[in-house]
Amino acid sequence: MNRRPRQRVNVGEMTTEDDAELLRALHAEHGEALFTHALRLTHGDRQQAEDLFQETLVRAWRQPHLMSPEHGPVRAWLFTIARNLAIDAWRKRTARVGEVFTDELPEPPPQFDETDRAVEAWTIAEALSRLSPAHRDVLVECFYRGRSIAEAAAILGIPPGTVKSRTHYALQSLRLVLAEMGVIR
Repeated sequence: MNRRPRQRVNVGEMTTEDDAELLRALHAEHGEALFTHALRLTHGDRQQAEDLFQETLVRAWRQPHLMSPEHGPVRAWLFTIARNLAIDAWRKRTARVGEVFTDELPEPPPQFDETDRAVEAWTIAEALSRLSPAHRDVLVECFYRGRSIAEAAAILGIPPGTVKSRTHYALQSLRLVLAEMGVIR
């Protein structure tokens, strides 16, 4: 690759006609270091680093008077611009976490009418009727009546450990029955 020799930029003597030359000189003298710095600031994301690099050079091009010797080293100034832009981009991303932009309106939640609830209740009642009485009783007490294990044990007259194991096996049996009925897969 044929590279041009690096040139030092004396911005104090530049005119607006020298804008293109300014950018070429900035890129030649500081481009590699600035891009490496941008990669570090973006944690290795090349696309974000390229955007950051380009925006930094645009900012420098818009304010060439700040690249004079009395304002300090140009590279340090460019690195500061890049760092500030990276911080601004991070703040922008974190301030809007969870926002979703779409042209479509979200669908309303499905509405259940009483017919759906009646069919669901009938299906569950039919599935429960196919279970053994011991399994059915423990599910009714724990899930439909909302009793704790200790309360269900006292009502059913069995130890709490038995309520736990019957609940486990009753749920397995209920899954099988519902699968046989074609309600679940």
